[in-house]
Amino acid sequence: MHGWIILDKPLGLGSTQGVSAVKRALRDGGYGKFKVGHGGTLDPLATGVLPIALGEATKLAGRMLDSDKIYDFTVRFGVETDTLDLEGREIAASDVRPSRDSVEAILPRFTGPIEQVPPAYSALKVDGARAYDRARKGETVELATRAVTVHSLTLHDADAESATLTAHVSKGTYIRSLARDIALALGTVGHVTMLRRTRAGPFGLESAISLDKLADAAKGRTLEQLLLPLRAGLDDIPALSLAPGQAGALRQGKVLTGIAANDGQHFALDGDTPVALVEVSDGTVRVVRGFNL
Repeated sequence: MHGWIILDKPLGLGSTQGVSAVKRALRDGGYGKFKVGHGGTLDPLATGVLPIALGEATKLAGRMLDSDKIYDFTVRFGVETDTLDLEGREIAASDVRPSRDSVEAILPRFTGPIEQVPPAYSALKVDGARAYDRARKGETVELATRAVTVHSLTLHDADAESATLTAHVSKGTYIRSLARDIALALGTVGHVTMLRRTRAGPFGLESAISLDKLADAAKGRTLEQLLLPLRAGLDDIPALSLAPGQAGALRQGKVLTGIAANDGQHFALDGDTPVALVEVSDGTVRVVRGFNL
């Protein structure tokens, strides 16, 4: 059981609860104990793609944090909340309701490299404590502006009260902040009422399963049929086939030389068995993450 289970996370479930659900499924199915971790936090009030790494795939979970994401979201105009979503209390209001044309016209301003201030209610740490913990205590939380990239921003629907969009964003982008800033640029205020992640790195909704399907598979001892292979998290990285001797050397942490491969990261294989995520430079191969398989 080394690979990925992609959950379609329901509303109200936290990312760590998603990990717990997979651990419970493994236990209920009698699969034994494996390391389990998630590949990127998804707010309880958000739904959609939550990659769960099992076994040796947990060594790649960090790469999911660095990957691009795609979200569908709805911003309601006229009210801003302290959490920038439905959970919070109202802190600002406006009678201004932007037209569909004005929403579309503003989107290029938020496409490409942008600067944004993360929400006060976020998991970022401020002086050693989570920002949301400080905010819940009534403290004023000031977070630094960060540079992110919005690769694309598309308007799908708009009415007198709200707009629904799709955003393809870089790591570290907060959709709640993006919605807030779009509303402010339109001369009003706003907050997110719907947030759904449709893609995280290489994983999309087409691979995602519900909690019910996860539980049913555990009961039927068919979880392995839902498991995506370890290399599914590396579909953007070329494979590097090794001879058995070379694979053995890498497993011992040795450096290979004279390898005919392009510079950059590769997924090293011994036949069909993953050996390591490696970095190639001038024909020299070094292990970035080794797999015990």
